[in-house]
Amino acid sequence: MLDMVDIGSLTEMAAAKKTTADGLKSIALGVGAGLGTIGPGIGVGYIFGKVIESVTRQPEMKEEITSIQWLGFALTEAIVFYAFIFGLIAFFL
Repeated sequence: MLDMVDIGSLTEMAAAKKTTADGLKSIALGVGAGLGTIGPGIGVGYIFGKVIESVTRQPEMKEEITSIQWLGFALTEAIVFYAFIFGLIAFFL
């Protein structure tokens, strides 16, 4: 037979389990968003480095290179938003 102390401890254990699960979800969201931004960060740096190199070699093509640069930048940055949105979906489900 369960008395009041046992029921209270079961309630505390259930609350602690929920808090632990929420904490682990928060950590997973932070790690996932952080890891999801490393690759695009490297990619954006690579894009701009190559644009500087290309314009230095062929200054007459600056306009065409710059337009391609912004397309590559936008597509690379979209990956960051995908990682963040997927992390939020996993956090709230």
